[in-house]
Amino acid sequence: MLGLVCQPHPFHFLTDALGGANLSRADLGSANLSEANLSRAILWGAKLLAADLVRVNLGGADLNGADLVRVNLSEAKVTLEQLDKAKLLTGATMPDGSIHP
Repeated sequence: MLGLVCQPHPFHFLTDALGGANLSRADLGSANLSEANLSRAILWGAKLLAADLVRVNLGGADLNGADLVRVNLSEAKVTLEQLDKAKLLTGATMPDGSIHP
């Protein structure tokens, strides 16, 4: 019988591997990417409608044209300059907990 080791976050290996990934135009709507390492990821034109990006590392990520409507960015590592390049931020929870108009 094969013994399995359970870990608190069984898909954590995947979210760690996304740093520098090219996710241009990807449809990641409603995805749970909390605590993922998306540093240097290319998210140009990606659709992240209502995605969970709590405590995600977006350091150096390209958000040009990304759809971040209703995304939860609570405690995310991201700059205002990066967010300014997103196409839409309507209803997004910002890193400081405020809701974008």
